[in-house]
Amino acid sequence: MSETPRCGKCGNPVIILPALNTSDIFPEFSDEPENSNSGKGESVDPADASKVMQQLSSVSELMGNLTQASVSIGPIKGVMVKPKDESDLYKLSFVSSDSAVNLILDEAKLKEHPLSVTVSEEAYKKSYNQTNGKAFVGVFRFPNMTGENVTALSGNVYAIDMGTNISNLSEPIQIKYNAKPQKGFDLSCQSWDGEGAQPNWTDAGCLTNISNNDVTCECSHLTFFAVLMTPLEENITLSDLTSLTYISYIGCGISLFFLGIALFMFFCIRRAKASNATHILIHLLLALFLLDVAFLSNEWIAGMNNDVACKVIGGFMHYSMLCSFTWFAVEAFHLCLQLTRFATVTIAKYKLKLSCVGWLPGAVVVLVLFGLGTYGELKIYTDGDTVVKMCWIKDFQTQYVVNIGYYAIVFLFTSTIFVVMLRWLCYLRGSKLKQDTSTRTQDVITVMGLCCMLGITWSFAFFSHGPLRVPSYYIFSVLNSLQGFLLFLYYYNTSKIIGDGDNDSSTSSSNKTDISRASISEKNPYM
Repeated sequence: MSETPRCGKCGNPVIILPALNTSDIFPEFSDEPENSNSGKGESVDPADASKVMQQLSSVSELMGNLTQASVSIGPIKGVMVKPKDESDLYKLSFVSSDSAVNLILDEAKLKEHPLSVTVSEEAYKKSYNQTNGKAFVGVFRFPNMTGENVTALSGNVYAIDMGTNISNLSEPIQIKYNAKPQKGFDLSCQSWDGEGAQPNWTDAGCLTNISNNDVTCECSHLTFFAVLMTPLEENITLSDLTSLTYISYIGCGISLFFLGIALFMFFCIRRAKASNATHILIHLLLALFLLDVAFLSNEWIAGMNNDVACKVIGGFMHYSMLCSFTWFAVEAFHLCLQLTRFATVTIAKYKLKLSCVGWLPGAVVVLVLFGLGTYGELKIYTDGDTVVKMCWIKDFQTQYVVNIGYYAIVFLFTSTIFVVMLRWLCYLRGSKLKQDTSTRTQDVITVMGLCCMLGITWSFAFFSHGPLRVPSYYIFSVLNSLQGFLLFLYYYNTSKIIGDGDNDSSTSSSNKTDISRASISEKNPYM
């Protein structure tokens, strides 16, 4: 076999390499057809793929004096390259075609091929030094071996090995797919360390860069690589997205204004005489105020393309939302105390303890997720080519567990208290067959205030699937964007009716009036 590479045709920078017979090293693949067309229709067991990569040192020895060779192991295609000496260490580029993986001389021609792999000079030199001059570069393609329920872009997994452990590269390995990203899928560069019977994919050590016409993976280590495709939920139409955006921005702007007024009224006018119930409500208003601020500034910061700023605002908005959920539960807990015989039990430093419960757990969760790199840019796709960016949790699974899971627990508690409160209000009004208009209006405000105060309106997120998906988006956006405004009306109305309560640091019987917010003179049947 000749060691000198040959050009396939004049002007073609792709090198046609001599084929290496590896049947002695991989007898289990000796019966496979070596001229199969890219392995289409065939698949490779992940455990077999891992064994192949572990035997590349034997393949390197089999090459003898050859410095470059094409390797075909059944449906697996690859290239092996060895340096002659230390002066032969330079950046290498490879391209993948239907029939083989090839070495290419001209980097400018990489964009003409559907996939290219670039191994940096830093990685090559690092391998040479760590193996005492016995370095090699092996680039292999494995068809259909992503594992169960996982789909890879182009259907292939690529593996790179250099005979030693290479990691923490400042000049990353690049794998570039010159193809327009498919709509309806979230693309992510992932790696697998070759351990286990099935791939355990992770995005650690890899960055995903997506443009209009290509997907590029930049990885700081060597192993198995693939661009995994995660199906997105059905895209919302551009008209619906535009309408929901306007509703949310206008509603949040109105809520932000009135929440600011409510907080101003409390801190400047009524703080000294406020009851425990009012203090708790103010904490909830503050959490919602911060959430509105974070939401209204989120898209603008996402448009700055500043990764650090995006992570910070994403974490801040998540913290505000978790605190809002917690204060919903705290409100329900306080009402629960007033509805039971424990209303007369004194709890030392009651407001301080509730403040710690309301603000600290969310901070712990956000700090942990921030350390794990969970926050970043999230793209929302429409049925057209429009993409809306926001800073939020990138991992959908984490979002469902942390946000939906936590709110579901809060909702079970708050909805139970809400039903009890409705029964109590009906009991109070049952004896009054004739009510004037102002009383009826007051009851409506009380019920709506309870819905917002206990976070019941957020439950419409549970219906955001199937045929109710779009209607639930509109209901959710209207109610929750105006939540601050509705709570302001509730705070203003109830503070006029019941006046200023006792300012104690503990619960006491003087707070029994807090539960009605509308009928201070009525007797509570649950006490």
